[in-house]
Amino acid sequence: MPRLSSEIRSRRRDSDHAHRRGEASLTPRGRDRGRRRSRGPRRSRGGRRVSGRLQRIESGAAFVIPDEGDEDIFVRARDLGTAVDGDRVTVRIEDRGRRGPRGSIIEVLDRARSHVVGVFHGERGHGWLGTTQPKLGIDVFIPARERGEAESGDLVVVEVTDWGEEGPGPAGRVERVLGPSGDPAVAVLAIQAAYGIPDAFPEAVEKAAVALAARGIRAADLAGREDCRSDRVITIDPGDARDHDDAISIERLAGGGARIGIHIADVSHYVREGDGLDTEAWERGTSVYLVDRVLPMLPHALSSDLCSLVPGEDRLTLAAFLTVDRRGAHHGTRLARAVIRSVHRLSYEEAQHAIDGRNTPATERDPGLSEDLRALLEVSRSFRRRRRARGSLDFDLPESRVVLDEGGAPVDVRRRERLDSHRLIEDLMIAANEAVARWAIEEAVPVLYRIHEEPNPEKLDTLRLLAGEFGLSFPERNPRPRDFQRLLDAVKGRVEEPIISVQVLRSLAKARYETRNEGHYGLASPAYLHFTSPIRRYPDLVVHRQLARWLTEAGSVRDISRDWLSATARHASAREENAARAERDSVELKKVEFMERHVGDHFDGTISATARFGFFVRLDAYDIEGLVHVSRLAGDHYVHDRKKHALRGRRTRRSYRLGDPVGVQVVRVDREARRVDFDLV
Repeated sequence: MPRLSSEIRSRRRDSDHAHRRGEASLTPRGRDRGRRRSRGPRRSRGGRRVSGRLQRIESGAAFVIPDEGDEDIFVRARDLGTAVDGDRVTVRIEDRGRRGPRGSIIEVLDRARSHVVGVFHGERGHGWLGTTQPKLGIDVFIPARERGEAESGDLVVVEVTDWGEEGPGPAGRVERVLGPSGDPAVAVLAIQAAYGIPDAFPEAVEKAAVALAARGIRAADLAGREDCRSDRVITIDPGDARDHDDAISIERLAGGGARIGIHIADVSHYVREGDGLDTEAWERGTSVYLVDRVLPMLPHALSSDLCSLVPGEDRLTLAAFLTVDRRGAHHGTRLARAVIRSVHRLSYEEAQHAIDGRNTPATERDPGLSEDLRALLEVSRSFRRRRRARGSLDFDLPESRVVLDEGGAPVDVRRRERLDSHRLIEDLMIAANEAVARWAIEEAVPVLYRIHEEPNPEKLDTLRLLAGEFGLSFPERNPRPRDFQRLLDAVKGRVEEPIISVQVLRSLAKARYETRNEGHYGLASPAYLHFTSPIRRYPDLVVHRQLARWLTEAGSVRDISRDWLSATARHASAREENAARAERDSVELKKVEFMERHVGDHFDGTISATARFGFFVRLDAYDIEGLVHVSRLAGDHYVHDRKKHALRGRRTRRSYRLGDPVGVQVVRVDREARRVDFDLV
């Protein structure tokens, strides 16, 4: 870290106070930022003002996503003021160019966070924090009296006490020392802390869950329930899953039809509205699946014991029985409270083996299992065909799984194979969610819907240009879901498939929870909600409570507070987004750690994105991206052609375009910055 100037040191020996006097920033990045931050709020000039959420990009600049759904507003790094990623801000529009409006931040309305996580760097008493979680691109000054027990190289949690309004840069105090930054487990803990995801449950909540599990299922709990304990009910989940909240069965009917049983753990029977368990579950909103740990919404005594549909144990469920004809067409749904005893707990791989006719321990014990699974698969395929016919999107994006050793260090990054057994469960759960949504509408039951709105037209321009670069067309106006699906089908199996698929996903709105049904654009569904995962998603628990009330005392479903329902929709959507970002960050961290052992190695890859500062390459062998910086492209000056998604040499006219295959060498890995740098070979 650069030393303070002799002028500043001579004024006051206590360097902690230099920050407060506004004389200079004491962090590396803060010095340059201090020149523009110490002047306070900008004086208002003309220009329309817009409020929205700030979203930082790789270059350090940002976009403001307006509250009212207008087009995004670009903000240069030097015009951000004290705002950081996630803050709700007011932006003044300064001008409008070919790429859209550009503005300056004039006020921070609401800070997205009060704490940040990063690596502490000590220096002569005081220190500074390089933020790694979230990636804000800022340093935070830590006065000597506020560093606590932190040592250089420690990952720490810092409370930000001043974002720069009182001085040239952010300042804060160390609240918690997590441990050495080189410890793989500590690095994930830092992500958990940064996103405010709690680990341990309050003692009273744990005790309540343990008491319920110890009590178990009583005879009174079975009153009014349909007894399905003699049915062949099975669960299919990842091999390491502990919370089994859905199970399926099939009953053949005369005429070639079938009744599909979709059983969902009846969490609402145990977690009562307003009790301690419920309050904690509402706050958490969702279970979080980080790369090396699960942070459940409910204590393990419920999530992986009493509520989990484990084999050989009586379990309470809410069930949707879907009747289909011999062609798989859906002809009706019956909803019920039930009790089951699961017969088989299968992994997706075991279920696939049974579908394929291979012998497994489960099929050897139960020869009829394979036939049931194949029949269920045929029904699921018919559901999928009908969804596609109405225009539903079917993404097949590459997914990867990071394999860790016992110490939490990554040893491999493997692509997840999407099996028919995955599709079977996905199709049946979608069908159940739609069926329950139809029930809620028909019976006018207040619930939380899962809505997915139409895409913003401005966000489709990039997709349209990208499709054109690959010789594909996309409608200019009002595209329907089937137009997106045609585009995805057109690139199936081609080198540009992952690039187009990712851009299609980015073009779509984010699904969220709402008290009003507005349909689901991506599924081309007139009504959709979440019913099938109440162990790990709070909105599902809300739906379960309303269904349980309707099944026992229909009139009571109107008693729910609409204000509470609206607040829950907003809170659950926010917690879901927070969890998704934490999960992505934990996986990206381990991918970067994995690449540290490959510095100097050569790989084949494909250009996956282009920018003014270079282009990103996704490796063929692993689902990992790295940057080829423009400064490493020798022999010419390269200019970014945004419309063509390419970097072109001014003299040689050589170009590097989106989708081009390239060979690269890993030259640098920066764990703190979550960055992998490549050279072309």
